[in-house]
Amino acid sequence: MINFNKFYKLFNLISLSLVVASVLLLFFKGLNFGVDFKGGTLIELRSTDKKISVSSLRDKFSQMNLGDVSVKKFGNDTDYLIKFENKDINELTMIYDCDYFINTAAETHVDNSIVSSSEFVDSNISGVHNILELIRTKISGRKKTPVLLHFSTDEVYGDLDQGFHKETDLLKPSNPYSATKAAADMLVIAWARTYNLPYVIVRPTNNYGIGQYTEKFIPHAIKYLTLGKKVLLHNKGTPRRTWLHASDTASAVITIIEKGVTNEIYNISGTFEEQNIVVARKIINLLGLPGDADQYLDTNYERPGQDVRYAIDDSKIKQLGWLPKANFDDELVNIVKYYKENFIW
Repeated sequence: MINFNKFYKLFNLISLSLVVASVLLLFFKGLNFGVDFKGGTLIELRSTDKKISVSSLRDKFSQMNLGDVSVKKFGNDTDYLIKFENKDINELTMIYDCDYFINTAAETHVDNSIVSSSEFVDSNISGVHNILELIRTKISGRKKTPVLLHFSTDEVYGDLDQGFHKETDLLKPSNPYSATKAAADMLVIAWARTYNLPYVIVRPTNNYGIGQYTEKFIPHAIKYLTLGKKVLLHNKGTPRRTWLHASDTASAVITIIEKGVTNEIYNISGTFEEQNIVVARKIINLLGLPGDADQYLDTNYERPGQDVRYAIDDSKIKQLGWLPKANFDDELVNIVKYYKENFIW
């Protein structure tokens, strides 16, 4: 078991768009555990006698915040360093000896995948294949083999009107993005069976938090409203999503690592499920815009293959002792306040 004693917030950037291309190496004394990071998640990792390597980030906001820092020290402890290396996961040629390689690298925006899916295939399938092959060489070379902790998504199950998807349910993706993520899951499971590659797959719901890339719904809505533009809502704003704060995602990952479980799949769900139009109205009210909130909304767009509702049963990971703590309404207040004071183009 990993002994997490203290606690460090490695990034004040939340993932939410799983992204590719950059390598962030965190050197902790002792051992090295690889993290392919969810494009800027506010990951809260406690200090440990471990060596952590983190790859990959791609979105421009993450690179703006991390790319200009090659080495960062935590406090006065010279054993805690960050090295940032900009590299596409398809171009990785080796993996450091480590306990865990946490892969969050992905293209994630559904609309972008509908317009052009090539980058999604390249990142979400070919990139994962490259990681699997690099880990496999460690198995065949009898070197220390890391557990691949692979970030998937609740969208691989497709939608449902009622009830909740379990980890054993059939995958029925509805768009090119979720199809490439489902394909990556299948690759991981196949490499585990054929090559005895250790893995954990996590399938979180919609992440949110300060620092999220602006193509994602909450920061996108705040940005457009600040610029005097209307918020675009698919299918009249009726699709329902479940929101999970990045800090809760991070704590779920730490729980999995602490418990030492392998060759398992875990759903990770937030506690707030609501229609997108309701979330948009909350943002409008928090910004203090005058008049009826709906005048700031454009509900005329119909997304092809639109999923009406994502919902997952995460009782399995709760059996490990994990519970989400963030309150959506409280966090949304903090997010809107942050962006009012720190506008991001």
